[in-house]
Amino acid sequence: MTQTNHAGIVGTGIYFPRPRMSAAEISKATGGVWSEQAVIEKLGIVSKPIPGPEDGTQEMGAKAALDCLKNTGVDAADIDLILCIGEEWKEYPLTTSALYIQDRIGAVNAWGIDVQNRCCTCCAAIKMAADMLIADPEINTAMIVGGYRNGDFVDYTDKDMSMMYDLAAGAGAMILKKNYGKNMVLGSHIIADGSLARTAGVKIGGICEPFSSDNIEAGYKSLKLFDAQKMKDRLNEVSMPNWYKCIDESLRKGGMTRADISYLAVLHFKRSAHLALLKELGLREDQSIYLENYGHLGQIDQILSIHLGVKSGQIKAGTNIITLAAGIGYVWAANLIRWG
Repeated sequence: MTQTNHAGIVGTGIYFPRPRMSAAEISKATGGVWSEQAVIEKLGIVSKPIPGPEDGTQEMGAKAALDCLKNTGVDAADIDLILCIGEEWKEYPLTTSALYIQDRIGAVNAWGIDVQNRCCTCCAAIKMAADMLIADPEINTAMIVGGYRNGDFVDYTDKDMSMMYDLAAGAGAMILKKNYGKNMVLGSHIIADGSLARTAGVKIGGICEPFSSDNIEAGYKSLKLFDAQKMKDRLNEVSMPNWYKCIDESLRKGGMTRADISYLAVLHFKRSAHLALLKELGLREDQSIYLENYGHLGQIDQILSIHLGVKSGQIKAGTNIITLAAGIGYVWAANLIRWG
């Protein structure tokens, strides 16, 4: 990819609610099935942000967008495109989050659209933004932004849901520019397996199982594995091979190999799997940030990891970043970004 035909990341912004939930509180919510020590050591959660009364998904996204504008010095009026990666669980159903954020930040010249790929949405949106910046002469500056609070739906007494006890609340934003000259997106790859499309989701409140006077309380804690065994069996078979293919293909498109990776911006998942992934890729623990003090912010994790990595100095000029995600549905994705 040439210097005159690329998309570069200008910078990031983050917003976190003030309330937090500790490992001890998660343990208590499970009825003691998970001890505090197990929550910390196995699930990898020391604490996580949870939403306060003003922390709607759209409003958190707007606050992250404002932080991104402050951090980058970009004028909101210069933004041409807003790709909102915020979750569908938001202040008002059937409203467009990208347009709420457009108005809140004063991006008067931007058009916007909401995109959804569950926890893969950031990786997918990086590819979309980069492709659109290169392909469309009228798009020069794009913002990826969104808020997340799916943890509201978690039933901590559901043992099948331990993989989602880490769901947290917060928001992230990222600005990309055409031919920015640095922090270039060099390659992306996404794999989908629709056979798992309905193995997990919110069970109650949609067309198939609408809210009623009898299920309203259960409905708001109905993020479930619809078919836990099918999901587990299929993921055991394909999940890691698909992740490695996404990584290798992103590297190939950028003219690199695994030996060139110097930082992994990956979503939060159990500690042992995180360490095993680093080992397989030949990376040290300090070449990633384990989000044990944040939990899992869904598709915001990659923005958060890059934000923290730049701040800590783990990401600097010459760092080759792989962003890595997986989303229920099921989707796997990676991007290659050359920093500096």
